[in-house]
Amino acid sequence: MIHIKENISLQPFNTFGIDVKAKYFCEIETIETLQELLKNDVFKTNQYLVLGGGSNILFSKDFDGLVIKNNIKGKSVIENNNEFAVIEAFAGEVWHELVLFCIDNNFAGGIENLSLIPGSVGASPIQNIGAYGVEIKDIFLKLEALNIKTGQIETFTNEECKFGYRESIFKNIAKNQYIITKVYYKLDKTKPLHIEYGAIKEVLQSYQITTPTAIDISKAVCEIRESKLPNPKEIGNAGSFFKNPEIEISLYNKLKAEYPEIPNYPINETTVKVPAGWLIEKCGFKGKSFGNYGVHKNQALVLVNYGGANGNDILNLANEIIEVVYNNFGIKIINEVNFI
Repeated sequence: MIHIKENISLQPFNTFGIDVKAKYFCEIETIETLQELLKNDVFKTNQYLVLGGGSNILFSKDFDGLVIKNNIKGKSVIENNNEFAVIEAFAGEVWHELVLFCIDNNFAGGIENLSLIPGSVGASPIQNIGAYGVEIKDIFLKLEALNIKTGQIETFTNEECKFGYRESIFKNIAKNQYIITKVYYKLDKTKPLHIEYGAIKEVLQSYQITTPTAIDISKAVCEIRESKLPNPKEIGNAGSFFKNPEIEISLYNKLKAEYPEIPNYPINETTVKVPAGWLIEKCGFKGKSFGNYGVHKNQALVLVNYGGANGNDILNLANEIIEVVYNNFGIKIINEVNFI
């Protein structure tokens, strides 16, 4: 049964902790209820926003429409053999809980590297979330999504999702046309574990772990993330605010002549990825505060709300960072967080 509330604060539903209101608010527990909601006049006559974990969004104003909180839950192993396992998870599942579920079942395949990423299962393919050498596209099999116009469930394969760096079809040509309801992941048991990226290897060595398991990698990733990223329950934030820019090798070589220490991750013969956090830190923003908001002291990629901040203040800070980085390096960094 549909229960639509009015004039509801969204502060508990976004990890930045921004206190804005939704004109209408509805929590959905089943796909059937979601299909019923699509026929409701409130949905038909208002703009809508689907919220999962609210961990990749910055509200700068009240939402004059319907906010749909996706609470459709459930996860299970639907196939398991010597080579791979297929996991089915509904969109409202908490992402990290799915990771732990896989590890508890002794499945690896790369999902362990994505430990402690905030948000929901439904958001994972939209953003093509990634960390420590693994992206969703590497473990993604297919998804099911509700077509807003027809009310029917459609299936999208890995190829059809058109994954890119923090990109998918659902962020561009299919934006606002579907609501993801279920995601399937295929975890390859034959692939070696990913331990080379970032500080994972260092953490494992510090514990004298020479033959790590998936749970060892998950614990290492959690330790690294917790040392760099603030807990949203303590300090409002949305994790990494900006994407790491990919630049031409010619620009990188020019910058390297001036900054020999500039980190880089080669993409191909002509393109290099540069950490946005390094660029922002070089511009003097790391740890800088502006009253009740600022840039986190341990990670320049993270903008924070220390309590009571206005979304516009954080948005203006983000734009200032983008401008200063461009003026200093000639690189346009792009926000990973969505602005509302």
